[in-house]
Amino acid sequence: MAAKKQQTHAKRARELAVKERRELKRAKKAEAAAQRAGGEAPAADNGSGFPEAEGQVEAVTPEWIR
Repeated sequence: MAAKKQQTHAKRARELAVKERRELKRAKKAEAAAQRAGGEAPAADNGSGFPEAEGQVEAVTPEWIR
């Protein structure tokens, strides 16, 4: 019977990173749900992770990009 292949460090690191991101996302969703249940409006989040960017209006797209 052949021995199991050893798991690489990189693969293990990727799996842990994915697991941590999922846990953070679940915690964030649970916090937002608790705020909604408490009658408070959830904090606006544009997904950038930078609080100073939340109140800014999106820049106008230059003509050549359209």
